[in-house]
Amino acid sequence: MSETFNFEAAMKRLAEIATLLEKDDLSLDNAIALFDEGLQLSKQCQTRLTQYETTVKELVQKHQGE
Repeated sequence: MSETFNFEAAMKRLAEIATLLEKDDLSLDNAIALFDEGLQLSKQCQTRLTQYETTVKELVQKHQGE
């Protein structure tokens, strides 16, 4: 994952995609492209959340031992 990945920006874009997909005025091609983008962003966010969870667990363990 790129160091330039911004979790908050990705979540905002996911919300935008969801809003766009709820509209009836998208072509099927555009809807599929947005859906694909959303799936990719979702996967990146999940990976980042897993990394955050691991970091938090490590920090808690480190500070419990002090």
